[in-house]
Amino acid sequence: MAYSSIFSSLVSVLVPLGVDRSTASTTSTMSGESWQDIAARKREETNAKIKPEWVLSASVLDAAKKRRAIAGEFIESLLDDETRHITGLDVPELSRSLENGSLRSVQVVTAFCKRAAFAHQLNHNLLEIGFDQAIERAKDLDEYYNIHRRLIGPLHGIPITLKDQFHVKGMETTMGYVGWVGTFEGKRGTGKEKKVESELVGELIRLGAVPIAKTSLVTSLWSPETNNHISGYVWNPYNQLLSAGGSSGGEGALQALRGSIIGFGTDIGGSVSMPASYNGLFCIKPSFGRISFKDVANSGPGQQVMPTVAGIIGHSVTAISLVFKSVISTEPWQRDPYALPIPYRDDLHREVRDAERLNLGFMEDDGIVRPHPPIARALRMVKKALENEGHKLIPWKQPSSDEAVKIHTAIARGDGCLDVWENLKLSGEPPVPEISHIFPEGKPCTPISLIDYENSSIEMKKYRESYLAYWDSTAKETDNGLPVDAVILPVTPYAAVLPKKSFYFGYNCFINVLDYTSVVVPVTLADKDLDVVESSFKPVTKRDQTNMDLYDPDIYHGAPASIHIMGRRLDEERLLAVAERVTEALEKYKASGGNGTD
Repeated sequence: MAYSSIFSSLVSVLVPLGVDRSTASTTSTMSGESWQDIAARKREETNAKIKPEWVLSASVLDAAKKRRAIAGEFIESLLDDETRHITGLDVPELSRSLENGSLRSVQVVTAFCKRAAFAHQLNHNLLEIGFDQAIERAKDLDEYYNIHRRLIGPLHGIPITLKDQFHVKGMETTMGYVGWVGTFEGKRGTGKEKKVESELVGELIRLGAVPIAKTSLVTSLWSPETNNHISGYVWNPYNQLLSAGGSSGGEGALQALRGSIIGFGTDIGGSVSMPASYNGLFCIKPSFGRISFKDVANSGPGQQVMPTVAGIIGHSVTAISLVFKSVISTEPWQRDPYALPIPYRDDLHREVRDAERLNLGFMEDDGIVRPHPPIARALRMVKKALENEGHKLIPWKQPSSDEAVKIHTAIARGDGCLDVWENLKLSGEPPVPEISHIFPEGKPCTPISLIDYENSSIEMKKYRESYLAYWDSTAKETDNGLPVDAVILPVTPYAAVLPKKSFYFGYNCFINVLDYTSVVVPVTLADKDLDVVESSFKPVTKRDQTNMDLYDPDIYHGAPASIHIMGRRLDEERLLAVAERVTEALEKYKASGGNGTD
């Protein structure tokens, strides 16, 4: 089937990009406007913040819709030389150029605002635009540099974007809810509208970073895809037949188009890891307490047994490490009672960097659902690359993923998602299709009892204890008598995912149940000639067969294939060092022509 025909058939079953054609009945709000009118007005207001000279022509937008990939060559072709050059630099290169004066903050911020404007028009990945205030902030930073001849902080002039849960002064926060437009988290007349600043945002601004926009997410956050009635469905820029993932999918898509150099998402069940994986990006999902989550909008905000965490998405391990270290340097525990008083530990990082070789767990699959061929090949590439460098890989046979998923569901959504339902009622909007599963009978589920909730917490405690015991048991197999340094495993079975077809979360939910830390490393791209299902394939479970039936090498061609590196709780510095060594080994292997078929 031709690409355009496949794409058209997929689009027809989804909420179209930025246009609402829902057949749901129109409901008026207190203002008398329908939710459709409010959503349309919000879209228009957002798009009006794009400078006229940055508005793409209809012919460009039409050409983009006919392409499989808009990341890389296509969006690059739309840019002037200066914008292309600046937005092609990573955080360390930008910082050096800003420090030596060869680039100015206004130049850098303007370039990324322009590219973000292009990316949004092509992909509808923004919910809030703050280009004008960002450029004004950049002018202030340039003035500071002119006076002091030094940077204001380690992130001076670095443009950033954040998932639309984070509050940024001067920008609205809707979290994808139509009923939150013109309010503060759905409440009117609070005096807080556009005036509240999340703790992390304040830290980043003091470090010199410049927020330029806030990215799209799925309404409520409870989906591995991204869709809402304001900005629409977010497709994968590398392969527009596939999803950008969720719930931080807008951030993943914008980063893939390099409309931002560093982004921040949130994660309670893979919501940072999956979009990073699907969009060919690096990320870190830390344990709770390392990065502040104070004053961040959220679903189920009272759930503190398995809290949501903030994660960092970027284009290299080096960039993510720099940002993570910078944020920790602000000592967030001085302002957030839930932030842990743990300074950045250089000694842990050096310990891994200086080790002659690493001992790593390696999970080819979990025995329940095996990865699609592109992910299997990515794992082989990493395995071969590490073995070539002398690192030891130990087969990883962990406690049941199914048990972890059951615990995760009870704790994360045991309240029946009543808060989501109430937020939808504010405007009368229906749930987007991607979250219909949380309201199986068209209404909130009955919350589980407090006793059942406590029992789930007890099960989580037991699971954590059994997992730690298993991890410690690997000391018998390593060559230094210590447990493995980290574990290599899939992020999901997919190299991105077909819309509405994501069904297995056994490779990521357990990491949140454990409160472990993880890093995503992009490895390769799906190749229809290399990544085929072997004729000898025999499913190990019914779900394994269901999963493999979803794979089509022609459809998946070009999608990013990534891997996960998991470390223990609060082991971020060590894990970032492991990720550096994995990335270095992988780059060396690929430079020698390795592609996982040798």
